[in-house]
Amino acid sequence: MQRLIPQLATSLRDYRARTFVADLGAGVIVGIVALPLAIAFGIASGVTPQQGLFTAIIAGFIISALGGSTVQIGGPTGAFVIIVYGIVQQYGYDGLAVATLLAGVILIGLGVAGLGTAIKFIPYPVTTGFTAGIAVLIASQQVKDVLGLALAEVPADFFRKWTAYADAIATVNWDAVGIAIVAMAILVLWPRISRRIPAPLIALVVCSALVPLLGLDVETIGSRFGPLSMSLPAPRLPSITLGDAQALVQPAIAIALLGGIESLLSAVVADGMTGTRHRSNMELVAQGVANIASPIFGGIPATGAIARTATNVRNGGRTPVSGIVHAITLLAITLFLGKWAALIPMAVLGAILLLVAWHMSEWQRFRALFKAPRSDVIVLVLTFALTVVVDLVVAIEVGMVLAAFLFMRRMAEVTNVGVLTRELEDETGGGAAPALGGRLPRGVVVYEINGPFFFGAAETFKDTIAQTQGNPRVLILRLRNVPAIDATGIHALMDVVRRTRRDGTRVMLTELRSQPMMALGRSGALDEIGDVDLLGSVEEAVAEVRKDLGTGEHRTDT
Repeated sequence: MQRLIPQLATSLRDYRARTFVADLGAGVIVGIVALPLAIAFGIASGVTPQQGLFTAIIAGFIISALGGSTVQIGGPTGAFVIIVYGIVQQYGYDGLAVATLLAGVILIGLGVAGLGTAIKFIPYPVTTGFTAGIAVLIASQQVKDVLGLALAEVPADFFRKWTAYADAIATVNWDAVGIAIVAMAILVLWPRISRRIPAPLIALVVCSALVPLLGLDVETIGSRFGPLSMSLPAPRLPSITLGDAQALVQPAIAIALLGGIESLLSAVVADGMTGTRHRSNMELVAQGVANIASPIFGGIPATGAIARTATNVRNGGRTPVSGIVHAITLLAITLFLGKWAALIPMAVLGAILLLVAWHMSEWQRFRALFKAPRSDVIVLVLTFALTVVVDLVVAIEVGMVLAAFLFMRRMAEVTNVGVLTRELEDETGGGAAPALGGRLPRGVVVYEINGPFFFGAAETFKDTIAQTQGNPRVLILRLRNVPAIDATGIHALMDVVRRTRRDGTRVMLTELRSQPMMALGRSGALDEIGDVDLLGSVEEAVAEVRKDLGTGEHRTDT
C-alpha cells in the first residue's frame, strides 16, 4: 500500500525560488478562474454564492496541502450540483452538511484501507453515462436565469422543470437573453485572443458593467441574495435528527464515490500533463478531510476539478503551493472585493454554467461509445437516463450492478471447458501421441479449462462435466490456462471432485498455476484432493494411471 505522505511534504524538500514564482503566478490565475465557478456552482446547488466561495477556499486549501497530487485544484464542481441540490431541497443545508461530513469519513476510510486504486475500476460507460446526465441537468437548470423567466421556484424533477419553463415562456426577459448571449460570445471567442486572462473573468467584468451602463432590467446576485458577506463564517456543527442522519447515509455514499472518482480522474489527467504520479490513497484522505472541514465552515461537497487543475498546469503550476495560492487568492477577493460580486448578473452565471455543461458532457466520447459492445451501450444509456429522469444515486447503483452482471456474463463467455481426449490422441496426425506413450488407456477422459475460473464460469464447468457419458475410470482436468480462481470456482471444482469420486471416478488435476494453487491451498481443497492426484502435466497423469491400472489395455472408443 502507498504510504500516506502528502505531495506537499515531498515537493518542499527541494523547493526553489523560481518554482515559487511559477506557482504564485499559476495560483493567482486559477484563483481568478475559480471565482465565478465557485459562485455559480454554489447557486446552482441551491445554496448561497458565499457558500460556494467558502468551499473553494477551505476545501481547496486542504486538498492542496494534504493531497497526493502535485497540481490538483479542489473545490465545488459541476458533478455535485444535482445531488447537492436534491439533498438541500429535501433536508435543508444542515442535512447536506451531515451527508458531506459522512462522505468525508468514508473517503478517509477508503484511503486508509488502500482502496485508492480500486475506485478507479468503475466501468467507463457508468462514469460517462452519469457525467453526461449531470451535464444535461446542469444545463436545464440554467434556462430560468438565461431567459430571465419569472419563476418563483424551479421544480427539481426534470420533466416538471421543463413543464414550468413552458408555462412561463411568455415572461422571457430579453435584456437577460441579450446579456447571456454577450457572455457566451466572450466565453467562446476570448480564448482565441488571450489565454492568460481567463474568459469567465472578462465576461463577468464586461457584462456587470453593461447592465448599469445600459440601464438593463436584469436580475443580479445582489438582487436575489442581498449583500454578500465579506468574511469567513465561524465553524459550526450541523444539527439534525438521528432519523434524518440515517436517511442521509445513502446520499453520503454517493457523494463519497462521486468525489473519489472525480478527484482521481483529475489526478490522472494531471499526471499525463506533468509526467508525475499521484498518490491515490493520500488523495482520498485529503478529499475526506476537506469534506469534513467544508460543511463546518458553511461549505458544500468538494473534489478535484479537472478544468481548474488543467488551467493550473498550463499556467506553470508544478507543486501543491500553486493550489494553496489559489485558495489564498479567493480568500483575498472575498475579503476585499466581495461586495462587487453582488453586481454580477445571474444570466452571466447561467451562460458560464451552460458552457461548463457542454464541456462536461463530452458528447464525442458519449457518441463513440455507441460503437462499443451492446452490453456497454445498455449500461451507458441506462445510467444516463436514470441520472436525468430519476436520481444520480439510483443511476450509480443500478449502473454498477448492471455492469457487474454483464462482467460476470463476459467472464463466463471468455472461460470455456472442452474435452481434450481426442485432441491428445490425434495431435500428431497418426492416431497416437508419443508424449503420452501411445493412446490413452480405456476409461480416461481429459478436460481442459481455459480462462479465469470465476463465479461466472462455475456453472458452465459443472454443466460441461455433467455431459460426460457414463462413469469414466479417471477424469483428468488440465488447468494450465486458468490464471485465477475464486471461491465459487473452488466450490464448483470440489463439487465435481466429490460427486465423481462417489461414482467411482478418480479425479486428477494437472498444471496448476500459482494463484489457483495458493487459493486451493488456503481453502483446504488441496488437502482433500491429495498430493497423489496433483500432477505437473497430462503426460505424468497418464503415466500414473497406467501404473495404477497395471495393464496395457488401450482405448478403442473415440
